[in-house]
Amino acid sequence: MLNKNDSVLIMIDVQEKLVNMLDTPNKEEAASKSLKIIKAADILNIPFVITEQYPRGLGLTIEEIRTYLGEKYLPFEKTAFSLVKEEEIYNALIKEHKKQAVLFGIESHICVFQTAIELKEKGYEVYVVSDISFSRSDKEKEAALKNLRHFGILTLTLESVLFMWLETSKNPCFKEIQALIK
Repeated sequence: MLNKNDSVLIMIDVQEKLVNMLDTPNKEEAASKSLKIIKAADILNIPFVITEQYPRGLGLTIEEIRTYLGEKYLPFEKTAFSLVKEEEIYNALIKEHKKQAVLFGIESHICVFQTAIELKEKGYEVYVVSDISFSRSDKEKEAALKNLRHFGILTLTLESVLFMWLETSKNPCFKEIQALIK
């Protein structure tokens, strides 16, 4: 069962040019829901890792998240599709001492997929947030999510993740987290 004490959140390549390649409803959803899960992790003191695939060419993480995080915005630049292949990023992840990796981002069938598979191989319990993972093609996204399940990777929605992290409506952060999804 997913729980906040064992979790690290990994946001993969939610960058300006990649988000702009999505169709309009997905663009808005990518920005809105990415910000919600980052805010939730921040409220619940869940550590997070942010990656940017070749930011000189694809731009930085979207402005809404950079603005919200302020000084906490400390992305890792990568060129490998899986962050496991990037020593600096993978070492930062290991230092968090968490066994559950919650991933989301762009593109589902490339960077999210490869990272999820390799983290699973490294012994992590891997969860992919399906409604905040995007590809330019919905067919690519659906194929990636289906294939991840074959590897034993659970796909969850944003709300499922948030309420699993909360565990109970008596959690002191319940109202603040609930307000994110209303």
